[in-house]
Amino acid sequence: MRNFLNAYLDLVDDNGVFRDPFDGSNIRRPAQEGSADVGDVHAVPFILECKDVKNPAVPTWLRQGRVEAANASFPYGVVVHKRRGLGVRAGRVHFDVRTWTRTRTALGLSTRDMRARYGFTATVRGLDSGRWYLTTDLGRFAALLSDVRAGVTLRAAL
Repeated sequence: MRNFLNAYLDLVDDNGVFRDPFDGSNIRRPAQEGSADVGDVHAVPFILECKDVKNPAVPTWLRQGRVEAANASFPYGVVVHKRRGLGVRAGRVHFDVRTWTRTRTALGLSTRDMRARYGFTATVRGLDSGRWYLTTDLGRFAALLSDVRAGVTLRAAL
């Protein structure tokens, strides 16, 4: 996943070597720092909590992602769940409602445009909005990450 995102964002050459190893926008796996976990992958401004399990527990993972984003002082924490038997691009990227809304607002998109542009689907479980989340694939997340990093306001572009 880290390698896919670095390649998508053109941060590495054809051999997978960082073009600028000191560039803060490189996607990296940080060293863990004791009890204050800072997430599995840093893709500024997102912390990615990565999971490779058969039985998903997305709401629990999203809570973990929020805590780890706060520990690392990043504004957004999301979860990436590997889909077994499929390529890395097909991995599922889950956003809690608050993170999705903040990202959508930063991009200047309506709910409808955000869902269409990045292929999000919603999962609503009961009346507790803390268990609701929105999902896209890693390929579309890479495009969203690129747009967020560019500071793009897409409202005028649509």
